[in-house]
Amino acid sequence: MRLTVVGNSGSYPGPHSSASCYLLEADYDERTWRVLLDLGNGALGALQRYADPLAVDAVLLSHLHADHCLDLCGYYVLRKYHPDGPQPRIPVWGPEGTASRMARAYDLPETPGMTEEFDFRTYPGGSFSLGPFTFLARRVNHPVTAYALRISVDDAVLVYSGDTAYCEPLVTQADGADVFLCEASFLDEADNPPDIHLTGLEAGAIATTAGARQLLLTHIPPWHDPAVVLGEAKESFVGDVRLAEVGTTYEV
Repeated sequence: MRLTVVGNSGSYPGPHSSASCYLLEADYDERTWRVLLDLGNGALGALQRYADPLAVDAVLLSHLHADHCLDLCGYYVLRKYHPDGPQPRIPVWGPEGTASRMARAYDLPETPGMTEEFDFRTYPGGSFSLGPFTFLARRVNHPVTAYALRISVDDAVLVYSGDTAYCEPLVTQADGADVFLCEASFLDEADNPPDIHLTGLEAGAIATTAGARQLLLTHIPPWHDPAVVLGEAKESFVGDVRLAEVGTTYEV
């Protein structure tokens, strides 16, 4: 599969990037399948540089903070009022209550809300599939219900941390990942609040414990220097570690 970083900015859009959004593509059954991991504020505009939004097959939301889900509002408008007519419903997986949250975000009545455009689904307890992709969502440590996502196509495995503090479920989820796309929002030397985010040092340590092949650091807020975060991660992970660069496509 191919991973394109649409937006990598942590907590809010930065001067060079939207908030979180990642495009996954894989060829299967004589066409290219496309899914989005998160669709944070500002991401829908940036997405159009890399793919036709109408060619997306599904959206997976790690959690319901604005920097990970809010551009679903614009996507709703695009699919509902497109000049070619209303577009077919596509699945949107997320935590319980996603449909209500998005209806409120656009000031819609909860019935029908956005349910005529999106087929909202709550993450199941086990794995599920769409086209070539197999997904597994595992609950992680964040102030709201949040999930790390493990995505596989054949033998290739990508793990996306979403937003999380250190927790054993994340280590389990990242086990043997070919690419571990991991948030690193905090600096190790700072007095960070507990149970919210990871530092670069922690992201590297998780990658080491999990035996990940490559670590991509993301969700770094604009107020931090990414080079500092990268340096922290290199202290605890001796493998291939990089900053997830906007507009770059990574082969998994």
